[in-house]
Amino acid sequence: MERAKRSDPDAWEALYRDTYTPLLTYAARRLNNREAADDAVSEAFARAYERIDRFTWRGGGVYAWLYGILRNVLLEAHRASARQIALGEHDQADLNPGPAEEVLALEEKDHVRAAFERLPEDDRELLELRVVGGLDAKDTGAVLGRRPGAVRMAQSRALTRLRALMAEQYS
Repeated sequence: MERAKRSDPDAWEALYRDTYTPLLTYAARRLNNREAADDAVSEAFARAYERIDRFTWRGGGVYAWLYGILRNVLLEAHRASARQIALGEHDQADLNPGPAEEVLALEEKDHVRAAFERLPEDDRELLELRVVGGLDAKDTGAVLGRRPGAVRMAQSRALTRLRALMAEQYS
């Protein structure tokens, strides 16, 4: 971070390479639009570059700081467009399909997505940061303004609600 604060292009490139894909995945799920997500991540990096001199190590690391900036960009985008946040449509291409994605049947993915869409917005955001973004409880707490213990408890409750919603679909 010290090198990035000195505008070292190699430091910024490394930061960009390490964080771009998880940030884009998070933004795409929040916006339901790959192009808008790419724009949001670009805006987040531009803001990070402008504010790097104010970065301090408190409550979370670089990832939490970048996710916090991106979260603000996304909230602004939602307010500007005044539209509901929705999880991806069936025709939305996965950004990084992994082996599990390939193995799961389309029907199972549809059930998970449908149940996920029925979760309260706070639960969806928390699970996206923890599962999709890969942030730990401390960094997620820094982004959401919660303590790590509260994040873990909220995640447990969100997963319980998700399981219940999925069980409803299968019964």
